[in-house]
Amino acid sequence: MTQLIATEPISRWIETLGIEAEGPLDFERVGAGQSNLTFLVTDAADHRWIMRRPPLGKLLASAHDVEREHRIMSGLQGTGVPVPTIHGFTKDPAVTDAPLMLMDFVDGRVLDTIEAVESVPEGTRRDIGLSLASTLGEVHAVDLEKAGLVDLASHSPYAERQLRRWHRQWEQSRTRDLPIVDDLAARLTANVPKDQGLALVHGDFHLMNVITDPRAGRVTAVLDWELSTLGDPLADLGGLLAYWPQADDEIVTGFQGPTLPGFPTRAELVDEYARATGRDVSAIGFWYVLGLWKIAIIAEGVLRRSIDDPRNTAVTGKISPELIDALMQRADLEARAAGL
Repeated sequence: MTQLIATEPISRWIETLGIEAEGPLDFERVGAGQSNLTFLVTDAADHRWIMRRPPLGKLLASAHDVEREHRIMSGLQGTGVPVPTIHGFTKDPAVTDAPLMLMDFVDGRVLDTIEAVESVPEGTRRDIGLSLASTLGEVHAVDLEKAGLVDLASHSPYAERQLRRWHRQWEQSRTRDLPIVDDLAARLTANVPKDQGLALVHGDFHLMNVITDPRAGRVTAVLDWELSTLGDPLADLGGLLAYWPQADDEIVTGFQGPTLPGFPTRAELVDEYARATGRDVSAIGFWYVLGLWKIAIIAEGVLRRSIDDPRNTAVTGKISPELIDALMQRADLEARAAGL
């Protein structure tokens, strides 16, 4: 692990946080995430914590902002949103070459492999899926003033901001020409729905970014807040759908966990969210397509970082251009189905 982080100064910093860490500390890269890097920190008494830092190498402006992620998760302490307890943050150059955040280790399961999903009974899978939708409602119910997040981001129309931002990210990170990216951007821009109001938006909410209690069938912690912003809450619901393939999809993309028996359909997720929040979800088709388009662009950025610095490649391996192409093709299909 020494090739990724300087463990000795980080260990000394952790030992100053008042969490009774007993050295020596062990650091293990964990998770399937390919954006900010996540480490399991274990001490001599087998206490466990989670540490986050940005990827290695050159990064795009505004991307992988661990300091911002720390601010958001700190603001969510004590709200209805399940998040780990935050213990510390530093960007002291004597400790680290990049910002670091340390938080509690939350016991439970991250359902980020087929094997993990298969270990959960079918009936419980349904409960977990519905819990995702209702937990997302809790995120969108956060009082921005009380959480100190009202100035987190612009209050200008969200869809337009997203389209501009992610199109710019594509231009900065693309590894090849892909005309469908521009085509979908134009169609989405021409069909922006009425704004649903301002809420905290997680920005990357899906099955692999939460910790679950497989016995109780519920979400126990929401992780990976680095893309969070303020905007239309339906954007998060559309993103969840984009990460939720069904076995009967014409083009099945991404993690196949939600295609296993027991999980609710995308339509059932939308219904549960509407029930939990009372929001109008009639424009969800637009946000679903935007979610697919955005995920493909994020994946292209991950591919670019893996090419530029192979140390950033997740333990699950490098993203393929074929996956990105399939995501864009699926976005096109769903756009046509939604009349975009």
